[in-house]
Amino acid sequence: LSARNVMKGVVSEVQRGVTQSVVKIEVQNPAMVSATITNEAVEQLGLRAGAAAVVIIKATDVIVGTE
Repeated sequence: LSARNVMKGVVSEVQRGVTQSVVKIEVQNPAMVSATITNEAVEQLGLRAGAAAVVIIKATDVIVGTE
């Protein structure tokens, strides 16, 4: 990845919508980062409350992933 700002954290909440979900991730400082991503991405990444996740911040985008 070319993004420089990567933070590990734990998913605290997933709010599912019709086509997108808001995923809240508590990062280690502690701080909370929210990202709106597609429901398909939530499914593919297996995101749920309590799951470990990585926050990758790039310019105008927030990318959610797992290791």
